[in-house]
Amino acid sequence: MSKATVKERARYWFDNTMAKGTAALIGWLALVSLVLIVVISALTMWLTPDEALRHDGWPGVLWLSLMHALSPGKIAGDAGTAPFLAIMLGASLGGIFIVSILVGVLSAGLRGKIEELRKGRSRVIESGHTVILGWSEQLYTIVSELVKAHASQRGSVIAILADKDKPTMEDAIRARVGDTGRTRLVCRTGSPTEPADLDLMSLSTARTVVVLSPEKDDPDAHVIKTLLALAKRAGDHPPVIAAVASSRNMAAARLAGGRGVHLVDSDDIAARLIVQSSRQSGVSVVCMDLLNFDGGEMYLRREPSLAGRSYGEALDTYATATVLGLRGPGGVVLNPPPDTVIGTSDELVVLAQDDSLIRLANGTAPADERQIVPARAPEPAAERTLMLGWNGRAARIIRYLDGYVTPGSVLDVASDHPGAGAGLAHLANLTVNVKECDGTDRYALESLGVGVYQHVIVLSDDRYAPRHADTRTLMTLLQLRDMQATLGEKYSIVSEMHDENNRSLAEVTEADDIVISDTVIGLLLAQLAENPHLAEVFGQLFDSAGSEVYPRPVENYVTTGTPVAFRTIVESALRRGETAIGYRVAARIGEPPHYGVVLNPDRSRAMTFAPGDSVIVLAEH
Repeated sequence: MSKATVKERARYWFDNTMAKGTAALIGWLALVSLVLIVVISALTMWLTPDEALRHDGWPGVLWLSLMHALSPGKIAGDAGTAPFLAIMLGASLGGIFIVSILVGVLSAGLRGKIEELRKGRSRVIESGHTVILGWSEQLYTIVSELVKAHASQRGSVIAILADKDKPTMEDAIRARVGDTGRTRLVCRTGSPTEPADLDLMSLSTARTVVVLSPEKDDPDAHVIKTLLALAKRAGDHPPVIAAVASSRNMAAARLAGGRGVHLVDSDDIAARLIVQSSRQSGVSVVCMDLLNFDGGEMYLRREPSLAGRSYGEALDTYATATVLGLRGPGGVVLNPPPDTVIGTSDELVVLAQDDSLIRLANGTAPADERQIVPARAPEPAAERTLMLGWNGRAARIIRYLDGYVTPGSVLDVASDHPGAGAGLAHLANLTVNVKECDGTDRYALESLGVGVYQHVIVLSDDRYAPRHADTRTLMTLLQLRDMQATLGEKYSIVSEMHDENNRSLAEVTEADDIVISDTVIGLLLAQLAENPHLAEVFGQLFDSAGSEVYPRPVENYVTTGTPVAFRTIVESALRRGETAIGYRVAARIGEPPHYGVVLNPDRSRAMTFAPGDSVIVLAEH
């Protein structure tokens, strides 16, 4: 290869200086301007010495040349010989060229700096802020809930890092969430898996970090890589909450995140909630009320005065809060046996409107024995359940359902999904039949004889985009509801949807329960972002091995038609080994946002219940 010439080296050096940006361009313009002024001044001193003397020699000529270069319009006021005017004209023409380039360079540099700022690449200088890494539909729910939680706080900040344009993120959040009140949003563009981008978020001073499962292929791989990047970074490590889409990847995610990560198994929680809702109408509404910040929140409270007393006695501890369980050295137990003795280091799991309202009661009125209905164990019976549709979590739903039903129960799966019925070996109680059926076709639905079933589960078809899948689900729900009205049939309907915005549309179908899986996971992530220490509590709440949420007929606990205090319902549930946490009024089931659910009610206030109303309890199935 031939040796580089002097011209090539000079060109290479010039290219490198020009690549340094606006500052280098301005430097070159300054040098060209200096050369122009010196040349013009020298020509003036040499060719027109008389004019040079009239302008005070070199200093005056240099100043005159500078003014002509910067302000070409000054030539209009010049007077003198032809050579002098020609030289000044040259200075003005050179000035026009230099000033034009300078204006263009400054304009381009300023535009580039504004674009750089719009991209969100500057470091977040905050402390005590919540960091959200990634982008998904759950983000809107998380931001909305954190805004509610921080409504009374000044200086609250939510910082978001995602592979999106900063203005696009801000516009999307503004459109879906609306006014954020005292909470300030800071969006940054970058990849959550890149350590250099993570450094923009000031993670060492953050309060908590939430890792979202992205809306792309193999989302758990991105979550695990983000957890690895967080674990390997230097500095303090705040608590990390992450959503994992598939249970198969929980072990890998736990290993990647280390001891400081709280993982949420999205598939598992959604499946459990669908099963529970199909068994007892209203479960999804109660769980969403427990998870959001609109009503009561969960707290851990230590009461030394209760040491040595039983859990049953602790249920009367607070006037404006409801006890749900205990956290001791062995972990959290919701609805422990009534005779469980509270230890000196145990904490109460409490549901209250605000932690400032958690105060000991001066005394409570005794339960009204006349209103308590004797406990009657229901006779177990085989059930028939219809599942319309199929998706990736359907097999898990069926396995969980198998643990609830009595032997001899039947589940019919009706779907045109190619994977329908796969992965269902070793069921203990259920007999599963698979039928070919398009759930949106009225005639196909009528051929199933839906009236013979007690429960119907409508699943979202994962072969379609979420919006289209929700549309198909709505069509199926409308067909089922019309069939019920026409044929006079009665069966519970629980459906799975993706978009919370479709809930209002689905309410027209009067479905008994609508499980918005993304919303539920978003609510849970928001709760853990605000209170990471409650991870054990929510883990128990969605674990079938312990006590779960059940809305049960009020007539099984107290008499209807006469006023009864909630304290009496608490006592009636306690005698069944259950913890009463609220009730649901059937007449208000269609009224958002709580759909008739009242959690943590005033224990002394009398309420007249009617048949169809429910008592919400924590109990074992």
